[in-house]
Amino acid sequence: MILCIDFRKKWNFYYHLKYNVYLCTLIMKKIFYAIITLMILSACGQSYEETKRQNQQLRREAMRKDSAALKIAVMPTLDCLPMFVAEYEHLYDTLNGGVRLKPFVAQIDCDTAIERRRVEGCVSDLIRAACIEKRGMKLRYAAATNAYWQLVTNHNSRIRQLKQLDDKMLAMTRFSVTDFLCDLIVDSVKLRDEHVFRVQINDLNVRMDMLRNNEMDALFLPEPQATEARLAKNPVILDTRRLDLQMGVIVFREQEMRHPERQKQLDLFVKAYNAACDSINKKGVRYYRDLIIKKCGVSGMVVDSLSQPIKYQHAIGPRQKDMDRAQKWLQKK
Repeated sequence: MILCIDFRKKWNFYYHLKYNVYLCTLIMKKIFYAIITLMILSACGQSYEETKRQNQQLRREAMRKDSAALKIAVMPTLDCLPMFVAEYEHLYDTLNGGVRLKPFVAQIDCDTAIERRRVEGCVSDLIRAACIEKRGMKLRYAAATNAYWQLVTNHNSRIRQLKQLDDKMLAMTRFSVTDFLCDLIVDSVKLRDEHVFRVQINDLNVRMDMLRNNEMDALFLPEPQATEARLAKNPVILDTRRLDLQMGVIVFREQEMRHPERQKQLDLFVKAYNAACDSINKKGVRYYRDLIIKKCGVSGMVVDSLSQPIKYQHAIGPRQKDMDRAQKWLQKK
């Protein structure tokens, strides 16, 4: 009996001792895990703050570089090809601050970018440039481009002559070369102006979609979009190359270009532009097939079907007679 009681006491003692050891071990494990978790959270917090600080530095550096660069608003059109080539061939690398091409698909967005001083220059036409100057921003005409426009008609509309535009919808952009051409057509074939329904479609991609979906009777297109439309069996009833018009232009903000550093950038840009023109004229437009596909968003078939040869002239200002035409038309409007 005494032995039994003694055994129970020893058993209870060892049991409680083992239980207490287990509890202590469990508590120590929890404390250990808590310490590890705090260390990890602390390290992550430092890492996050460090990453945030580095990202802010990178953004400030990117903004500084962008501000220093000569920024030019461009369109997905062939008149911008020398600038695309200069970028592709790294001809801008020697410029102070470099050159940044800012792509847009609507000319009105290019105008907005230069007027709001988001860019220093843009590709435009003489009508739009004159409008910008009329609104109070003095421009410097750095180069005339080889841009031309074709009036393409929807093959389902069966329009083969300009006089058949009566009571038809024509996609264009107001106060641009396409608006100027609309007036030229109306006057040349003696249509009533109100019988040609001018529909303002600024986005080039939207114009092409409307043509594909048979939502527009006629529309003005530059290259390479005009070639894409022709490949789809849509007739061309007007080509500005037959009218002795050279309305494409590259312009810069005059006030900005008066700064010595900007003037130096512009001089180097012109040098790179001229070198790119020489390269295109020597190698041919199709040599830059992949670049055109990428920048203009057209297929290889379109590039292969472009009218040959396409020549590019060095950066010289627009002809005075073209500028006079733009000013005269704008005064009448």
